[in-house]
Amino acid sequence: MHILLLFLDGVGLGDDNPAVNPLAAASLPTLTALANGHRWLRTTGIQHSTRASFVPTDPRLGVPGKPQSATGQATILTGRNLPQILGEHYGPKPNEAIRRVLAQDSFFKQVRARGLSAALLDAYPPRLHHDIARGKTLRSSIQQAAYDGGQELFGMDELLAGRALTPEWTGQSWHTYLRLTDTPVYTPREAGRRLVEMSRDYAFAMHSHWMTDHVGHRGPVERGVELLELFDGVMAGILETWDDDEGLVIVTSDHGNLEDVSSRSHTENDVPTLIIGSAKAAFAAGLRDLSDLVPRMAAFLFKH
Repeated sequence: MHILLLFLDGVGLGDDNPAVNPLAAASLPTLTALANGHRWLRTTGIQHSTRASFVPTDPRLGVPGKPQSATGQATILTGRNLPQILGEHYGPKPNEAIRRVLAQDSFFKQVRARGLSAALLDAYPPRLHHDIARGKTLRSSIQQAAYDGGQELFGMDELLAGRALTPEWTGQSWHTYLRLTDTPVYTPREAGRRLVEMSRDYAFAMHSHWMTDHVGHRGPVERGVELLELFDGVMAGILETWDDDEGLVIVTSDHGNLEDVSSRSHTENDVPTLIIGSAKAAFAAGLRDLSDLVPRMAAFLFKH
């Protein structure tokens, strides 16, 4: 049994307004079917379909203000309410206090402490590895959790070997924006199939996507629609390959943003959590906020 956690940065549940909300404008047959025929909106509520459970999830965690990436991601991966511990939402990159918590405990560390395998399946470009090594940038909370859990972040070698995917799944952005044209490019469906195949090498595998948050800050709606429709294809490939009896696929986010590109800032909306697998209903039962994910993942994975 294993878990594949798919992270989408900055995706909340907003209004049914196609002018500002890409989730209301995009053609998303796979995501809609997984939410029992509903678009992912503020009004969707808890939904159970044949293959998935959909649960609106609280990223505010009882702390005033707009949720932020560093504390939200750290909460997802530790099960600890980081905004409450710090007394504020903080981001985008983790400060020293957040890094201390991640160094003490994260799901990556919990899995490895039990002799099981875990990996962040993102391949990062050489420039990012260089900047981290030189101290020019900090790792995100997700990257830091994987690193503190014993993994050097994947890069070009793992991408070329078929053991990792780029953060936007298909690899096209590395060709278009980074001019790294010797790297593979997949269709969205192929990327989804490959994610499942890669995840089977680990008890816990995670993939982190950040461009949804980037578009949430800058727009336009059309670019958000493009990204979501790409992800819908990735999820179609995942569903074609995933056996519901082999474990759980979980999709979640750290805060709202993309669902209202008119604001150019984060929102206080709930975020979507989607659970796929035979144990979906048990996992979804009582799930309320981002701190609930790790206890449920631990209960599922470590009892097998």
